[in-house]
Amino acid sequence: MKQAAPLAGMRIVEMDAIGPVPLAGLLLAGSGAEVIRIGRGSGEWDEKALAGDALHRGKTTVTLDLKDPADAALALDLIAASDAMIEGFRPGTMERLGLGPQEAMSRNPALVYGRMTGWGQTGPRAREAGHDINYLAITGVLSLIGPKERPMAPLNLAADYGGGAMLLVLGLMAALWSARATGRGQVIDAAMVDGAGFLATLFHAYQQTGLWNGGRESNLLDGGAPFYRCYECADGGFMAAGAIEPKFYAAMMAGLQLDPADWPQADQASWRAATEAIAARFASAPRAHWEEVFAGTDACVTPVLDLGEARNDRHLLARKLFEQAGARVAPIVPPWSPEQRPDLPPPRSISPDEARAKLLG
Repeated sequence: MKQAAPLAGMRIVEMDAIGPVPLAGLLLAGSGAEVIRIGRGSGEWDEKALAGDALHRGKTTVTLDLKDPADAALALDLIAASDAMIEGFRPGTMERLGLGPQEAMSRNPALVYGRMTGWGQTGPRAREAGHDINYLAITGVLSLIGPKERPMAPLNLAADYGGGAMLLVLGLMAALWSARATGRGQVIDAAMVDGAGFLATLFHAYQQTGLWNGGRESNLLDGGAPFYRCYECADGGFMAAGAIEPKFYAAMMAGLQLDPADWPQADQASWRAATEAIAARFASAPRAHWEEVFAGTDACVTPVLDLGEARNDRHLLARKLFEQAGARVAPIVPPWSPEQRPDLPPPRSISPDEARAKLLG
């Protein structure tokens, strides 16, 4: 018998956006909240055609023209009738629409008002445009990632989703907890630039204590260490090595039939030679061979799968990591066990009149 999902009974309004806001909304829907997405009219980003089946599972969309006073009033009614809302406009936009925190929280003092921006609500860059790569660049994070020749953006996973969506949801959960106890909501100022900087806390400490130098591919976790990088196999596939601890390094070298004593793990001066030797060994056989060699070992060596291969990986299949999302297959929404995880219906749309009757009636 399924348990009630953790956020069952809560209503969240999600203002249509790209980037971290829809992912945050999916996390909330996947935790059992009723998520009402206010979609935009003309000029709306056609996200459904791209990934809407996956990103908007479990959400109900009502499309409104927020420049129309009647539609803006309905949006305010929906926000005021909710436990929380999330928006991702540039600073000042919601206020110009009459939907800012002051207007909304005067109607519902317990409302948690989640704001998601790139640069934050304040500061010299607050009103500038930007994307994940820019927030990583300005915080120093981008300088750490990529080959020696140039920095390389890790898709939009770090600032956009990691520093943005995840920390927005964390702030929302903390504020909802407080609102339940006090009856007073809060405004959450989640900024991707703040989140990206926070994610690099460890590396700031490393850099200031001499444990991290300024060059990419020369440190422990950036591809410089022979035991923490990817290696190409004979068939063009890759294996990922993450053998940081000595016993895992020994297991990796044993699988490769190399003697770790020839390249002591702690001797950074031998890293280049070790990398060359390990690369030559991986290049001597196809990826499938190395998958078999390292299966079931503690060498921390795994194949680098593409997305299609990942959807058919035996471990991920055993954990039921993927589910059907409309015409697509998408990852389930973590972190709940199958007993707690709600079944997310496909995205659905309702008219403004239906929203008034069903959501406010």
